[in-house]
Amino acid sequence: MPLKLDEIDLALLESLVKDGRKSFRQISREIKVSTPTVKLHYERLVNIGLIRGISVDLDFGKLETEASAKLDQIRHKAFKGHKIKVDRGMLVKITCDYCNGPTHNKPSILKVGDQERFFCCSSCKTLYKEKYRGRIESLSNK
Repeated sequence: MPLKLDEIDLALLESLVKDGRKSFRQISREIKVSTPTVKLHYERLVNIGLIRGISVDLDFGKLETEASAKLDQIRHKAFKGHKIKVDRGMLVKITCDYCNGPTHNKPSILKVGDQERFFCCSSCKTLYKEKYRGRIESLSNK
């Protein structure tokens, strides 16, 4: 089942796109919600795989020619094909963390440490628990 982005998600993403170095507190003041709410939404977007990382925006004019050319090549590879505008009502596809299949209905969720894992069915969730039992137990004991 795709996850629908709400107003807080959109505002958070817009703020991070403008400046990925902002703290949760700065973002919370900007979008007028509490800092824990921003952190919760950020972690959820990371857990479902929408946010894969925060990138660096370099001023290539301040670099020497050789370094600038090399970094420019890296930049073109990294941002190739990302012309999608994030908008209200947009849905995020969630794939099963065990079989990589789509989650058609409400996903089954397993909280491990501070991360959530999403599964298409209870069977995949059980198989995941069996496969990673040692890791799950070590994270639960911390």
